[in-house]
Amino acid sequence: MSTHARPLAVWLAAAPDAQLAALFEARGVREDVAWADFFDAAEALLDPASIERMLPRLTLAEARALRGSVEGEDSGEEASSLIALALLRPDGTPPPPVADIVAARELPEENDLTDPIPADERTAARAAERSFTSVGAIADLLLLAAETPLALLTGGNLAAGEKRRIAESGTPAEILDDLVAIAVAAGILSTGDRKLRSTAVGEAWLRLAASDRWIALAEAFRASLPRGLRTDDGGWLPVAGWPRQHPWDPSWSERCATIRARATLLGLIAADDTEPEWAVPLRLGEPADATALERMLPAEVDRIFLQNDLTAIAPGPLKPALDVRLRGIAARESTAQASSYRFTAESIAHALTTGETAASILDLLGEISLTGIPQPLEYLVMQTAQRHGLVRVFTDWSGRTRVASADATLLDAMGVDQSLRPLALSRDAEGLSSRVGRDTVYWTLTDARYPAMIVGSDGQPLVVDRNPVAASEPSAVRDYSALIARLRAQQGPDADAAWLDRELEAAVRTKAVLHVEILMPDGSMRELQLEASGLGGGRLRGRDRAADVERTLPVRSIRSARVIDPSSE
Repeated sequence: MSTHARPLAVWLAAAPDAQLAALFEARGVREDVAWADFFDAAEALLDPASIERMLPRLTLAEARALRGSVEGEDSGEEASSLIALALLRPDGTPPPPVADIVAARELPEENDLTDPIPADERTAARAAERSFTSVGAIADLLLLAAETPLALLTGGNLAAGEKRRIAESGTPAEILDDLVAIAVAAGILSTGDRKLRSTAVGEAWLRLAASDRWIALAEAFRASLPRGLRTDDGGWLPVAGWPRQHPWDPSWSERCATIRARATLLGLIAADDTEPEWAVPLRLGEPADATALERMLPAEVDRIFLQNDLTAIAPGPLKPALDVRLRGIAARESTAQASSYRFTAESIAHALTTGETAASILDLLGEISLTGIPQPLEYLVMQTAQRHGLVRVFTDWSGRTRVASADATLLDAMGVDQSLRPLALSRDAEGLSSRVGRDTVYWTLTDARYPAMIVGSDGQPLVVDRNPVAASEPSAVRDYSALIARLRAQQGPDADAAWLDRELEAAVRTKAVLHVEILMPDGSMRELQLEASGLGGGRLRGRDRAADVERTLPVRSIRSARVIDPSSE
């Protein structure tokens, strides 16, 4: 057993539970780790592998302070954080295992950071355009995920098939993973079961103005930055210094490049590494201010041109809430600032299944159209609404799903439709029935383009969300209470005696040679060298190397014991 573990074990035993939990969390300790007492904990924390895992997480300031302490310097303001991580002793000196590892590590040279250069008007305009495009692309992702959850790979990136499908709408595939990460950090998308889903926060975000959307994303991005990039006042360090902030992390160069790319997508860094005006408050730790950004964004409009070919043209970017509503009724065909939308029987039917009515659709179009409602479009809405609900799906008194319609020919068609075979529909005098659940039957009929609706027991239509938004889940926090309680239970009043017992047990296991000091009955001290062979009944057994005899010593009489290094003999 390492003698270096004893001071740490004593410190751990005296530390409050909250401090222990924070230490274990920072050092990545498992909640079910098989530690018997604080001596086990100390040895594990001073294990070279554990130290090696911790060092990459240190910031540049912490790494310099730790390196300085190894060289005998004062660790300064970073001492408290390093002590809390068990990398320094309370007196500010590093335990030998830490010192040995840190001494072999290099650090970048000192380099004073200066404030970023402000972006010029032209460069800032390009950054603003980039941010506008990114916010719009994230809104598109959110709407797609709300319609059908998007598949993810094991590592959390979008599946290749999803990327190809989304890229066809104009968003480059190479930036999709970064856009997803920005959205997840803001809580508007969530990942789970290898699916990307929209959230309730995301639904509210969709209805914000473009500048407010950007503020939510930018502030969430700042909050998600690693410790090494954050400043004490809640902002971030100048971007030029980012590559040096986690000097002992071999993956930091790649991680830093990814973070810079996301900042660029949000318009927080211009193409030439200069700083747009709207990024300054965020860097200084202040609330985001989009005033300067808004001046460079295209003005939002709330009117459209409806055309006889069943399309709509927006003369500029539609207000977000209006865009979301319109995209629930029509398919958007272009993603330029002057967007175009196309109305189809399928898009109108989809709107009706989500709670719209013919009246609500025509009222909306009448309010926002600069050209009135063309007759072909009005006819399409009315015809689709009349057909919608021709097939009614409900649950009868026995729990079976019933499919009813006034059109017997339509019922006959569904009964022989091969795409509906999994529903096992059976025909009777009242229509069709199935043992499959009501919602599954309804969505299968809808996918097969039958004009179905769900009705309740009172015969009134019901709106069913096919993909309900993901519930917000609290961040997973490790619970170390059971582990700490177990360590406390083994904490005796005499730490010296407990440590001595462990040293003797370790020596017996390894058949080590011990230098022991024994308190004799007359009060004098005697030193012996024993080859430890056994421990039990409160007695240590071993061969006295000087006298070449076996001795049995009462453990209570042993005042100290240390292992003799064979190389020093």
